[in-house]
Amino acid sequence: MSSLAEQIANLLPNGLGARGDEERNPLTYPARSLHVLLATSGSVASIKAPLIVCELLKYEQVDVQVVATKSSLHFFDWKALEEEHGGRVKVWTDSEEWEGWSKIGDPILHIEVSYVLRRWADIVLVAPCSANTLAKITHGICDNILTSLVRALPTFVPVLLFPAMNTHMYSHPLTAKQLKSVTEELGYEVHGPIAKTLACGDIGLGAMTEWSEVVKLVVNKYELKAK
Repeated sequence: MSSLAEQIANLLPNGLGARGDEERNPLTYPARSLHVLLATSGSVASIKAPLIVCELLKYEQVDVQVVATKSSLHFFDWKALEEEHGGRVKVWTDSEEWEGWSKIGDPILHIEVSYVLRRWADIVLVAPCSANTLAKITHGICDNILTSLVRALPTFVPVLLFPAMNTHMYSHPLTAKQLKSVTEELGYEVHGPIAKTLACGDIGLGAMTEWSEVVKLVVNKYELKAK
């Protein structure tokens, strides 16, 4: 198995992005694959992550990486997801933060995320975005791989948030305030939530947008073609 440093280096072959962020634009440089970064947070809707990844990879010239918080890993088998795609998909987790470090100069994941994944991603899908993660993003907290990544992203990289939380959390005044902040101050797109029976048994608004609709948004945005 390749080292953490090698996995990081493989994301930017030939120094992709070294001459400036403008060369990453998939619309300007259509020969390059679209880089989709899926970020999962602590909601049961993270169970849909493998479906989103599998569906995106059915389209031409699409590469996918996954950033997963510790809480989100309760809901899907990240090792199985990597194995299913034969190394094509890497799931980056908080547990790897210090994995490759033994001396000064060795890679530290949260630093490499800001340098490499921020340069790799053409679009970021925070799906699901839990109430906790939404609150952290709006306050600039960087205490895990997901929040560190979005804090370091160039402002021109599209970030799509897909809220998923209990109905009572969603209806709380703070949630409306935070959603307004990410849209008006950060320029993020917010899609959903939708009304359905939630994991807790309540019926109401708070479920993540259907995973197939998440994929469809990307397909339509970049006019992707099925293989």
